[in-house]
Order: sequence, then structure tokens, then C-alpha cells
Amino acid sequence: MSWQACTDNLLATGKVDRAVLYSRAGDSVWATSGGLQLQPNEIAEIARGFDNPAGLQSNGLHVQGQKFMLLRADDKSIYGRHDAEGIVCVRTLQTILIAHYPPSVQAGEATKIVEQLADYLISVKY
Repeated sequence: MSWQACTDNLLATGKVDRAVLYSRAGDSVWATSGGLQLQPNEIAEIARGFDNPAGLQSNGLHVQGQKFMLLRADDKSIYGRHDAEGIVCVRTLQTILIAHYPPSVQAGEATKIVEQLADYLISVKY
């Protein structure tokens, strides 16, 4: 499986403008498209948030230095919003998929695409 194809395919939908795929622990980048790369503390914050969202609930989540208000956090998905743009983070068996959508895209359109890719990765044991 080409990890780069996963993030490139997200951008090809037109619903996401940047995407990155991390290991489930958040300690290594597997693929990135559109220049999305998080600082170590930013990915660590998100990785912890899947198991305990308290920090995200009180402080929001941060991506490339930008603070996003937490909209949803559970053991599979974390959604954040800043003005009209947003972040979708989905954890699979072996990865954390993070995608950014621009103001021109509705949140539901972007989350559907990212969640579908995550469901596919889970179905093939990733």
C-alpha cells in the first residue's frame, strides 16, 4: 500500500487541501500532501486526545501553530474548527490521519471523505 497515495487521494477529492498520515503513536510521519506537518507537541496533543479529550476540551487543538476549537472528540475521531476552516483527525488501527479543509468546503463534506478513508484503512487492518 502506498501511504503517499492515501494523502494525495484526499487532496484529489477537492474537499481537503492538506493532509498527513502519522503512525498511531504519532511518532513518525508516513505521508504528507499539501505541506501539512505538525510540530511534535501538536501531534502528541492529538494522539493523547483520542484516549482522554480533557486537554483538547479546555485548550483546543493546534495544527501548524493555529488553534482550532474542539467540536468533537472520541476514541476514533477529533474535529476542530477555526473560523470557516477545519481539521479532521481520525485514528485507525495503526495510523492517525489528519486533514485540513478550507473555508470553501462544508465540514460534513470533508469529514465524510476522511472518515471513509479511515474506515477503508481499518477494513484492511491498518
